[in-house]
Amino acid sequence: MITFDDFKKLEIRVGKITSAERIEGADNLLKLEVDIGETKRQLVAGIAQYYKPEELVNKQIPVLVNLEMRKIRGVESQGMLLAVVEGEKPILLHPDKEVSPGSIIQ
Repeated sequence: MITFDDFKKLEIRVGKITSAERIEGADNLLKLEVDIGETKRQLVAGIAQYYKPEELVNKQIPVLVNLEMRKIRGVESQGMLLAVVEGEKPILLHPDKEVSPGSIIQ
């Protein structure tokens, strides 16, 4: 269990995927460029076995933006997308209406 104060530390915003591509030499990784309003972030996501890069462009997704940067296979990831995992398959979450990139999820 975490406290409500711990939860409030998470900064989750709606991001719009502006580009997606496979990472060379990594079967399951995609590099995503995501517009989160005032800036863009590069994310590395382990969803390549389930989503083609071209079907992700212009999708809106929740992004944890205040996560410490991490290099994955030599590619910098500046946040984390949030998804549901059913079985072993990730399923991306989307707002049910178009919202502005960078909108805060509360």
